[in-house]
Amino acid sequence: MDLLEINLQLFSIIGTVAFAVSGAVVAMEEDFDVLGVFVLALVTAFGGGVVRNLLIGIPVTTLWEQSLYLKTALIAAALVFIVPSSWIRKWKTWESLFDAIGLAAFSIQGAIYATNMHHPISAVVVAAVMTGIGGGIIRDVLAGRKPLVLQDEIYAVWGMMAGLFIGLGWFQGSYHLLALFGIIVFLRMLSVFFKWRLPRRSLRLK
Repeated sequence: MDLLEINLQLFSIIGTVAFAVSGAVVAMEEDFDVLGVFVLALVTAFGGGVVRNLLIGIPVTTLWEQSLYLKTALIAAALVFIVPSSWIRKWKTWESLFDAIGLAAFSIQGAIYATNMHHPISAVVVAAVMTGIGGGIIRDVLAGRKPLVLQDEIYAVWGMMAGLFIGLGWFQGSYHLLALFGIIVFLRMLSVFFKWRLPRRSLRLK
């Protein structure tokens, strides 16, 4: 296994766990049954990757070859379903951190896939963003919520930044990618703490 494959596997496992837990918790908040918990966990963990694959030309069926990640997501969802509610409430205090970890891991993973296929930088950025936020958007839609990534603190921008930096070749190699991972997580948490938001304009009548 070469260094690129090790990086991809590392970021894939981190992102899978973080997003599967997020999907399972949202399902339980919306009073879904156990099947709904597993469905939302899998959709959150893999939805963005499926959309990315469609956009950059990777066969969607490669999802079924990722047994390690599927098992990882299922185990994470099962643990969320059976642990005491008090543990989940404690996890909620760290929700933004887990979400930032998933965003950073999957954005970097998506960008690596696109650059490995020699796509232009625009495709690298799109692949990074869709891998990072796609699953969360699908999760919120299925849960009947407005997608938080489109109205909450600055979110997708950090995924775009990861794709841009990797597409420009500024971050290459294991240590550089781990550094970028830390930067994205740090910036996302800063945007949560200081409530940074993109400009918005509402047409609602006051």
